[in-house]
Amino acid sequence: MKIQNSIIKFLLLFIVFSCEYEKYESVDEKNPLAKCIDGKAGDYECNNYDLISHISLEEMNATAGNDCWGWTDSSNGYEYALMGLDNGIAFINISDPYEPIYLGTLPTNTLESFWRDVKVFQNYAFIVSEAPGHGMQVFNLEKLRGLQSVNEFEADYVFEKFGNAHNIAINEQSGYAYVAGAGDRGIYAININNPTDPAVELEYPDFGYSHDIQIVNYKGPDSRYSGKEIYLGSNENKLIIVDVTDKNNTNIISEFTYDESVQITDQYTHQSWMNERQNYLFLGDEFDELNKGCIESGYTNCELVQKTKTYVLDLNDLEEPKLHFVYNHKLDGIDHNGYINDNKFYLAAYTNGLRVIDILNVEQKTLTEIGYFDTYPSDHENDVVKQNLFRHSDPGEHTGKKGKQIEAFNGAWSVYPFFKSENVIISDINSGFFIVKKSN
Repeated sequence: MKIQNSIIKFLLLFIVFSCEYEKYESVDEKNPLAKCIDGKAGDYECNNYDLISHISLEEMNATAGNDCWGWTDSSNGYEYALMGLDNGIAFINISDPYEPIYLGTLPTNTLESFWRDVKVFQNYAFIVSEAPGHGMQVFNLEKLRGLQSVNEFEADYVFEKFGNAHNIAINEQSGYAYVAGAGDRGIYAININNPTDPAVELEYPDFGYSHDIQIVNYKGPDSRYSGKEIYLGSNENKLIIVDVTDKNNTNIISEFTYDESVQITDQYTHQSWMNERQNYLFLGDEFDELNKGCIESGYTNCELVQKTKTYVLDLNDLEEPKLHFVYNHKLDGIDHNGYINDNKFYLAAYTNGLRVIDILNVEQKTLTEIGYFDTYPSDHENDVVKQNLFRHSDPGEHTGKKGKQIEAFNGAWSVYPFFKSENVIISDINSGFFIVKKSN
């Protein structure tokens, strides 16, 4: 009898295992929307990255795209994409990346805007926008569980102690959100450990306007700051490094300016990101590829005069950051948001799409592009964005379309390369949402 029971249990386990294996294989064996073959994936130029799937702006009932981020549900491992739109934040279940499910949009809190930014903490999304009076929307992402169709969403909480803001960064280890460009508040830290009851703990305008931010609990080579909460602000014409561990006593560690590197161009320190060892930082300038005087002319006298560049800073000594070298991408275009994962730099480069750079040999000043996926085809007809949108001119006067209709400010806005599945999402201003993955 015991032998029979053992055989039955074995057969049941075998059947269950076989079904699970079959289910995994059925997803794994699906074909991507377009494989990258001979430099093309359908209409898109590529190298080593396949197009897994795509959702258009029309399918999301939007006119323009902007930022993106990701969320992984810890209860089941399902992956979700959050994409900023002119009219809100779209939620997309990408657990089956070959057949992503658009679940609906959390509408903008006030007006539509070309600018929106989102980050995630403790299963909540935190959303800011350049729309007047928008504040910070807080949304419980657990509401997405089990949904299979388009839904209407509402924010769980709206933080209204500021109006419009350009960006948001979150230190997931400390539970603080840092809001960038919220008026003249400067470094603006909000305790979000209770996501639906956030509290301002730092408002410090002395260091100026930060356009974008990275916040880390420092574990790099400068032992003087081990364990400190460090703020890296891209502040228009410089990078600032600030110790914000004690919210009642913030201390600037250093500043980095790089004027001599951009003498023939305008400049705008846009965004930066540390490598995982925290000894080098990759900084992007949004105007150093355009001729000097472009901004002053009101964007009427602008042309690309330099190739796309990334400034690599040596941060082994936080008190004396220095330019390690400038990496030239050999691209005609402008760089935007870039993130680092596993010694790879994933850069959203507007009309040049996603670029993937191997940074393993950064100390030797040797970076190598190992792949790309261009979401902005060369024959793309530039979409006309609604003229009634409130948009921050980035950089500029907080009005008008991004870059004042300069074509170089189209294409890939941002990327998110941190999913365990190794799927990379791209948000494109003109064409919507993309999932790509390194070719087999």
